[in-house]
Amino acid sequence: MKKRVGQYLMDCISTVGVDKIFGVPGDFNLTFLDDIINRDDMDWVGNTNELNASYAADGYSRMKGISAMVTTFGVGELSAINGIAGAYAERVPIIAITGAPTREVENAGKYVHHSLGEGRFDDYRKMYKHITTAQGYITPENAEEEIPRLIDAAINEKRPVHLHLPIDVAAEEIEVKAPYRYRKPNTRDVSSYIKMIEEKLKNAKNPLIIAGHEINSFNLHQQLEKFVNQTQIPVVQLSLGKGAFNEENSYYMGIYDGEVAEEQIKNYVDKSDVILNIGAKLTDSATAGFSYNFDLEDVITMNHRNFIIEEIKDSEVNLPDLLKGLLTMNYVSKANYPSYQGYQDNNLDINEKPLTQETYFKLIQKFIKKDDVIIADQGTAFFGAYDLTLYEDNKFIGQPLWGSIGYTLPATLGTQIANKHRRNVLLIGEGALQLTVQALSTIISEHLKPVIFIINNDGYTIERKIHGKTAPYNNIQMWDYKMLPSIFGAKGNDIKINNVTTSSKLKKVLNEINDTPNKMHFIEVHMDVDDAPEKLNKVAQAFSNQNS
Repeated sequence: MKKRVGQYLMDCISTVGVDKIFGVPGDFNLTFLDDIINRDDMDWVGNTNELNASYAADGYSRMKGISAMVTTFGVGELSAINGIAGAYAERVPIIAITGAPTREVENAGKYVHHSLGEGRFDDYRKMYKHITTAQGYITPENAEEEIPRLIDAAINEKRPVHLHLPIDVAAEEIEVKAPYRYRKPNTRDVSSYIKMIEEKLKNAKNPLIIAGHEINSFNLHQQLEKFVNQTQIPVVQLSLGKGAFNEENSYYMGIYDGEVAEEQIKNYVDKSDVILNIGAKLTDSATAGFSYNFDLEDVITMNHRNFIIEEIKDSEVNLPDLLKGLLTMNYVSKANYPSYQGYQDNNLDINEKPLTQETYFKLIQKFIKKDDVIIADQGTAFFGAYDLTLYEDNKFIGQPLWGSIGYTLPATLGTQIANKHRRNVLLIGEGALQLTVQALSTIISEHLKPVIFIINNDGYTIERKIHGKTAPYNNIQMWDYKMLPSIFGAKGNDIKINNVTTSSKLKKVLNEINDTPNKMHFIEVHMDVDDAPEKLNKVAQAFSNQNS
C-alpha cells in the first residue's frame, strides 16, 4: 500500500496508543501537520511554545506510556531541548519529531533561516544525541525500518527519541510492505542473579527494598507488590519515585530521604544489611545531599541496564526481566520493621489567622481523593507534597531529578488531556508558574478542568532557603494571579477563581471544589515568604552545605 512518509509515521505512532500530538507549527513542518489534523484517531494540540509542548508531552507520556511532539528545525527543536532532557533523565518516552528543510536545501548547504548560517544541518541533531536514547534521519528509503526502530527504542528504554524529518521526505510516497507492530526486547535469563540475591537475603537480619522512579516508568507496580507480598521484605520509597509502591500495603514503611527521614524509618534503613535498590537512584535531592548512612556495599542495584551485586556489573539486563526473576525467589523475611505512620493532621486548627504551609498540606491531605492525579512542582510544593499519604490508585508526578521549575503547569495539560475523567490536582508556586504560564491558555482552550493551587509566597522560596534569603535575584515581580484565567481566554462559567489567605477560607474553597467537579478551579494561596515545609528547610540546608 502506498502512503506518504508522514502518514506512515502517524500510523505507527497511533498503533502504540498516542492520540494527541503536541507541538508548535513552523514552515518546515506545516505540510506534515496536515497528515495529523486529517486523521480521525488523532488530535493536534497546539502549544504556546515548544518548551511547554515538551513538558506537556512528558506529562501525557507519564499517563499513557508514550507521547509524541512536533517542532520545526532549529529554533523549535532547541526550544524543546530542556523538556526532552528532563524526560531522558527521568525515563519518560517521547517521540520528538523535527520538521526540517528539504534534502535539496541541505545538500546544497544553503543559508536558510533557523540555521546557523554556516551551511551545516546536523548541529542540532548532534545536540539531541546526548539526551535521547536513539536518533534517526528519516528518508523514503529507510522510513519503514527507522521509524519502527525508534518507536521501539522509546518504549523499551522509556526515554525520548529524535526523528529528523525533512519536509519533502514527509510528503513523499513509499510502498508500505507491512503495518508496524511493536517488538518487545529479547528476554534474558537472570536466574543466576536471582540465586545470588536469595543467598544474600538468607543471611540478612534487616533486609530492605528501596523503590524508585523506574517502577513508575516501566509500570511494574503489580510485579513489585507481588514480590513484596511473597517475601515480606519492607519497602521505602525515595521522593524520586513517589508512587512506585502502594502506600496502603502493610509492608510499606514510608519515604526515606536520608538524614531528614522520620527517625524510625532512618534507623531501620541505615542499619539494613541487604538493600535491594529496585529502579531507584540515590540522588542528592532524594537523600538530602547524600546523607544516607547505610553501607553501599550492602546495596544490590537492580535498575534498567544497570545491575550490580558485589563485583558483578551488567549494563544490558532490563528491569522487567529482573522483576520477573524476583518472583521465582524462595525467601520470606522475618525482620521487624516500623509500620507506616502516614501523614498526621494532629492539632489542625482552622481559623482566620494567616495560612501556613503546615496547615495547607494537612488540608490538601484531607482533600485528596482515591483516583486523583497529584502533580507537584519542584519547590515548596514538591517538598510538602512528597510526604502526603497516597491511596493505591493515586498517581503522583514530580520532576525531582531534572528539577526544572515550571515543568508541572504544562505537564498538567498533558496529564489531564491524557485522561479527562481523572481529577488532576496541581500544586505549584508562583515563581514556577511565571516560567510557563502560557500553558494555561492551552489548558483553557482544550476545555480541561484541573484543580490548580498557586502558592504565592513572594519569590523563589526554595532558592532563598539554599542561599540569598534577601538577595534581589530571588525576588520576582508580583502579578495579579487571579486575573490570569480571563487574560488567557477563560469565560466566567468555565472556571471558579478563589483567593485564599486563611485556613478557614481554604477549607471552604476545598468544599466548593468537591461540590463543583465539572469546572476548572484556580486558587491563589497566600503564605509568608519565610514559611516552608519542614522537609524543604532541611534539604535546602543540605544543598547549601553541598554547594559550599
